[in-house]
Parts: sequence; C-alpha cells; structure tokens
Amino acid sequence: MSAWADRRTAAEERILDAAGELFADRGVDAVAMGEIATAAGCSRATLYRYFPDRTVLQRAFVQREAVHVGALVAADTAGSGSLTDAVLSALRHVRATPTLAAWFRAGDAGRTAGLAHDSEVVAALGLAVVPDAEAAQWLVRVIVSLLTVPGGDEGDERRLVERFVGPVISLGRP
Repeated sequence: MSAWADRRTAAEERILDAAGELFADRGVDAVAMGEIATAAGCSRATLYRYFPDRTVLQRAFVQREAVHVGALVAADTAGSGSLTDAVLSALRHVRATPTLAAWFRAGDAGRTAGLAHDSEVVAALGLAVVPDAEAAQWLVRVIVSLLTVPGGDEGDERRLVERFVGPVISLGRP
C-alpha cells in the first residue's frame, strides 16, 4: 500500500466513493464538484479542503482504484507470474467495476490516458507486474489502450499481448 493511501481519512474515502458512483452513472467529465459534495453528504468547503480541484480529486480516485486493481492482479497471478495473465486480469477487473469502466468510455478516455502517466498508477499496476519502471509505464499504457479500444474478445486480447507485449517486455527486463 502506498504512503498516501495510509493517510486517507474517512471523509476522503466517502468523497471518493461518492465520486466513483457519479462517474459510473454520468461519466467522469460530466460530474461537477458540487454534485460530488452533495452525494458525499458534505459541504463544498469540506470537499475543497481535501481536493482543491477536480483534477486532484480524479487523480486521487484513480490512484486509489489502481492500488486496488494492482492487489487483485497480484493475487490472481501469484502462482503463474505470467505477464499475459496479469494484463488480462487487469482488463477483467477494470471492466467488471462500473466505477472504473466509466473512465474508458469514449468521452472520458482522454482524461484517463493523461492520468495513466501518474507515478502512483504505474507503481500500483505496472510495477506489480514488471520490476523495470520504464517497462511498467509502457505496460500501463498498453492496458489503458486495450481498455479504450478493446480487442474482439479475451482470446483476441490474449493473442495480442502474447505476440506483441510479452516479447517486448521480456526483452526489456534488466
């Protein structure tokens, strides 16, 4: 667990939970800070005390969820250690979680791609799979790409990852 997650308060968690539900219902960019405050049962002043703007709130939400998905992927692949299995596990977990799947809708995918460069996201997802920081960052970009523009089915995505991602990452290992 990262240091920032250890410091999150119950109020911050409630705000992020409310934001996630609104993101799932209406889309990431369609939700205003005032709506999040109302849904979280707090004042706008309280919301802004924890999250000074929408970008900070969105980044905190993505970081929290990336840590969660990273832990699920690590648990799923503990025995296999397969890069392909790790990528497919990440795709399955994100797609199965409405509050995360919302980030990959057509209107919101650009914001998500920008947030994927955040070091906490890379640490939570990519570094859980590969030890090299640059490879981890590239792997997160691949996962975001597959979530934004999915393959036909899991079999298609497995073939793509095995053919193109696996060889590149394995060659790039230190």
